[in-house]
Amino acid sequence: MNQMVHGLNSVRHLGVLLLTPSSLPPPIFLCLKLGRAPGHLRTHSIKTTTAMTASRLHHLVPIHSVSSKNDGTNGSLSSSNAVATEDEDSLEGRYRLPPPEIREIVDAPPLPALSFSPQRDKILFLKRRALPPLEELARPEEKLAGLRIDGKCNTRSRMSFYTGIGIHQLFPDGKLGQEIEVQGFPDGAKLNFVTWSQDGKHLAFSIRIDAEDSSSSKLRVWVADVETGKARPLFQSPDSYLNAIFDNFVWVNNSTLLVCTIPLSRGDPPKKPLVPLGPKIQSNEKRDIIQVRTFQDLLKDKYDEDLFDYYATTQLVLVSLDGTVKEIGPPAVYTSLDPSPDEKYILISSIHRPYSFIVPCGRFPRKVEVWTTDGIMVRELCDLPLAEDIPIAFNSVRKGMRSINWRSDKPSTLYWAETQDGGDAKVEVTPRDIIYTQQAEPVQGEGPEILHKLDLRYGGISWCDDSLALVYESWYKTRRTRTWVISPGSKDVVPRILFDRSSEDVYSDPGSPMMRRTSTGTYVIAKIKKENDEGTYILLNGNGATPEGNIPFLDLFDINTGSKERIWESDKEKYYETTVALMSDQIEGDLYLKQLKILTSKESKTENTQYYIQSWPDKKSCQITDFPHPYPQLASLQKELIKYQRKDGVQLSATLYLPPGYDPSKDGPLPCLFWSYPGEFKSKDAAGQVRGSPNEFPGIGSTSVLLWLARGFAILGGPTTPIIGEGDEEANDRFVEQLVACAEAAVEEVVRRGVAHPSKIAVGGHSYGAFMTANLLAHAPHLFCCGIARSGAYNRTLTPFGFQNEDRTLWEATSTYVEMSPFMSANKLKKPILLIHGEEDNNSGTLTMQSDRFFNALKGHGALCRLIILPFESHGYAARESIMHVLWETDRWLQKYCVSNTADRSTDLKVSKDDESKGAPHLQNKTVAASGGGGSEADFEHDGCHLTPRSSL
Repeated sequence: MNQMVHGLNSVRHLGVLLLTPSSLPPPIFLCLKLGRAPGHLRTHSIKTTTAMTASRLHHLVPIHSVSSKNDGTNGSLSSSNAVATEDEDSLEGRYRLPPPEIREIVDAPPLPALSFSPQRDKILFLKRRALPPLEELARPEEKLAGLRIDGKCNTRSRMSFYTGIGIHQLFPDGKLGQEIEVQGFPDGAKLNFVTWSQDGKHLAFSIRIDAEDSSSSKLRVWVADVETGKARPLFQSPDSYLNAIFDNFVWVNNSTLLVCTIPLSRGDPPKKPLVPLGPKIQSNEKRDIIQVRTFQDLLKDKYDEDLFDYYATTQLVLVSLDGTVKEIGPPAVYTSLDPSPDEKYILISSIHRPYSFIVPCGRFPRKVEVWTTDGIMVRELCDLPLAEDIPIAFNSVRKGMRSINWRSDKPSTLYWAETQDGGDAKVEVTPRDIIYTQQAEPVQGEGPEILHKLDLRYGGISWCDDSLALVYESWYKTRRTRTWVISPGSKDVVPRILFDRSSEDVYSDPGSPMMRRTSTGTYVIAKIKKENDEGTYILLNGNGATPEGNIPFLDLFDINTGSKERIWESDKEKYYETTVALMSDQIEGDLYLKQLKILTSKESKTENTQYYIQSWPDKKSCQITDFPHPYPQLASLQKELIKYQRKDGVQLSATLYLPPGYDPSKDGPLPCLFWSYPGEFKSKDAAGQVRGSPNEFPGIGSTSVLLWLARGFAILGGPTTPIIGEGDEEANDRFVEQLVACAEAAVEEVVRRGVAHPSKIAVGGHSYGAFMTANLLAHAPHLFCCGIARSGAYNRTLTPFGFQNEDRTLWEATSTYVEMSPFMSANKLKKPILLIHGEEDNNSGTLTMQSDRFFNALKGHGALCRLIILPFESHGYAARESIMHVLWETDRWLQKYCVSNTADRSTDLKVSKDDESKGAPHLQNKTVAASGGGGSEADFEHDGCHLTPRSSL
């Protein structure tokens, strides 16, 4: 769902925050996009130069050298030189490796993650490993209340981890001191939850060690001295273990942590009875209307309830660095811990029975309390009942208090929102949400104070001080988003609208305020002063979307007059630069423009992302990192942002990638692979806007389609596939029609350019992109020679209460559900399709059964198809064995049914038209009244080209 929701809670943990305009920065934490090669930092004593090997087209494996009858370059895990034949029996029962030119890119060692200290004077070098082995995913896990739990570790299952920590001093000139390695923990330890103390003198983190002994596998909390790198266990007792099912630990002050521990009194897990006490019964004799999405991993019976309590129950413990330990509060299922900025109180959330068998734990009864930091309960804020009946319409919410947080600019003031429409987005009411505020310990008889009223749905607050805060609201149906300016400390100042725009209109996005860290560890809007100027300025950091691509910017914005001055902008000719975070926020008091320091990133089509510090007033730039190219064999790949039109006039765009050294006039057209993901829009103008930059570095993830550049393919990455429903029209009522029109326009463009052979164009996608792929092969067989569909949903009747951005139920829009489902058109699908799915897919809507049943439907009609079920894998694939096999299967499919395809496209077009004239279902618009809704099918690699994020904070 593409709503602009501003995540604006005060942050005290070091976490990962995706770099979006609506995000606030916690302590700076960079997850570099390109985890493929050893990293280099700029230091005083080490100077590294990176040789970039230019790869010409003739250095790549010729596509014509791979016979359709013998994939000679493909091998098994036991022997990379083994030859796979086309005997189907020989293709089953073992994992395979892709060709070396793909495997070498995927197996390159990952870059580190970077974490800046609160004072911005040190950087952590968080070391990572390559892809995990399948045996790690094969560990037993409990599926409870929407969670997957590793009982041996008492954590969420399948957690990634760090293998080591290096500490570097950051000097004013941007150079880094020699690395201090954190030492003291056992060899082979897996590190998680690395956090800074607020004074930057200590690190806290968890370690775990894989061992047969279950107690040794549990997490322990360790601390390290930043100056020396020496680490030690936080607890002196060897029996104190971390419970990381929900929250884990938080710094209460510079010397004390509040830790979620496994209760010492906990015994063995409950045993499942051999014979149940009775049948499993669910009843709705009260005739309640309860519509829920296809949630997975839910509780099933009383045994599951007991097991959930067993693993999730936590004992909170205050632990000082000197070893003092104090248990606070009773054992309970605590879900979040949030100390107040003044370190006097803790906001404690917990869930309790009665549990539910139809919704996950996020909707269980929830209690929120305020405690003192020494464990004395001050008061209960709310005890929300079980929320099974939240309407499925977008923007529907839970009744009662929600989004309860501390004001980041006050010592201990709470704020929250309460719905006035009963949580039902279909109810028309004014106001729709009210924001309240109140002291942690209010004067007796003093009730909550109304801060602001909203007619759209509340989306968060950016705090500054008593004179300034920004309040966000939005409404998905209309794509409307508004930003209010309020003065929290002045009731006589009337709130006013600062921005009122469409969230789809990226060209009009003014940006989001940059935040500065306070002395208490929270983040507030950075107010900027100019010499001899009494104006009130803030910094707006924006993507700068334009018809030529994104040109990020930083504006000095007068909050009172609305005037703005562009003080920084990305290079637009060769490079793509972004502002990442404020680095001068450790300055106390007013921050003047001439004191400004900004962390920026810089990359190009051929140069890896590097990080810099820009200093005002002269905007001097100091480079911090010097990472080598992660895949030098593709260093000279060609990348171009192309634009073209759909037949109804909608502007479309895509990123065209071509192999190094390729020249269409000399080398002729190539086999081509499309990888896309549809999106819904309310206006044609917004749908046609360009998103992304032609100058971004092409990040290649472990399952990215860009890997096939090394196999001589042209890649059309992320061709825009807008499904538009203007006014009262529902976009999905013309889904197939618009989908085919987008594909036709894209195919015509790459063929017109001479880069793609018209009979050798394949299409693929992940999740909703897989759904798209199957539809295109069924309804536009003249366009594509084959398809690859990963982790998709193909029968919409199995997601009857909404899917993706469809906000009607199956019974309200029956024809739309049926016509959109490629399962219903299995008899029409004649082109080869490769289906891949994780056996343990827990994403809502994309049950593994979807691929099973679609394959059976295709097979029942004689379609050329192949189904790969990956053991232990979820919606995205993680294990090296799985990923390598997916790449092998994909490469085999492309070589056999795309590279070797000799069919004439004109014949395909004639067959397609003949099928339509013989009575194939004509997908006309059958409008049904809209109500209800659904949710998005999660997907992290929809364009196939940027699987890993450019950077994260």
